[in-house]
Amino acid sequence: MKIYTLHKKQKLPITIDQAWEFLSKPENLKTITPDYMGFFILSGADRPMYQGQIIQYIVTPVLGIKTKWVTEITHMVKNKYFVDEQRFGPYALWHHKHFIKEVEGGIEMEDIIDYKVPFGILGQLIHPFLVKPKLEEIFEYRKEKLESLFGILK
Repeated sequence: MKIYTLHKKQKLPITIDQAWEFLSKPENLKTITPDYMGFFILSGADRPMYQGQIIQYIVTPVLGIKTKWVTEITHMVKNKYFVDEQRFGPYALWHHKHFIKEVEGGIEMEDIIDYKVPFGILGQLIHPFLVKPKLEEIFEYRKEKLESLFGILK
């Protein structure tokens, strides 16, 4: 049972309040998700993020196969961090921590995702060829999209 970790950091020239305002609105997930993912929120995005919030999506991660993904916001401290955990979806485990902190000239966002692929040893075999590259691609898109929206902090 292998658990993988994806760790990403990004700096943006905005305030903590601006970052939180954007990140705490579930509907903004569509903005920072590649179009080919077919991201569509089914329910749970009718108010800003709160602990215990359940959000249901449809995503199309690979081969045009639509997948329902249900996450819960399990922990949240305004302007500091939140955690979303998959309750139902494509992963055997998905635990995504989002941190923001002030740095000189703006903020630093940090994402730490602990995840487990389904299908046991078969899932582990396809992880380096399919799952990991897809996650890297999605987070690179997210990085570029956030930079286009807010600018780059050197």
